[in-house]
Amino acid sequence: MMEWLNEPPQWAASETQIRMICAPQTDFWRKTWDGGIRDSGHCFGQWIEGDFDASVDLSGEYSALYDQSGLMIRQDETTWLKCGIEQFDGRPHAAAVVTRDTSDYSLEPLPAGVTSLRVRVTRRGGTLEVHIAVNDEPFRMIRQAWLSDARHFFVGVMACAPTGQGFAATFENFRVRPA
Repeated sequence: MMEWLNEPPQWAASETQIRMICAPQTDFWRKTWDGGIRDSGHCFGQWIEGDFDASVDLSGEYSALYDQSGLMIRQDETTWLKCGIEQFDGRPHAAAVVTRDTSDYSLEPLPAGVTSLRVRVTRRGGTLEVHIAVNDEPFRMIRQAWLSDARHFFVGVMACAPTGQGFAATFENFRVRPA
């Protein structure tokens, strides 16, 4: 059963698509350079036990610095991964953040004009692998990280607008299956 963590002001869901209007000043982030803790981003997901593959096709109207959408794998407010597209330096990047009490951050520029991305996260034990695919290219891994050996994770689509006025994010073909 899908449920919200921080329901956005507007959203709609069908069998193949989830669309949300992300609220302004929302984020998932913990204790880095400014020491702040933000747990106000939007995530629509479900609790999953064991190893899995989660994937989604995502797109958005990214414009402000750090506008983002993607997948979230969450044990609790201190242990999670988010990955997908993030607006940085005036253009979209593939981004992955792993948080084990403190967030880290990795970025990879996407080709000019790209505003959509396929994202897949695979969990095997405590390890997560993040894969991306641009257009019709095959998936390629951009990150591998140990997160936690917890039995259950909240797995879903997420969006945040840390500095902007909010934006529209679209998620298609979201699915989670055993790895």
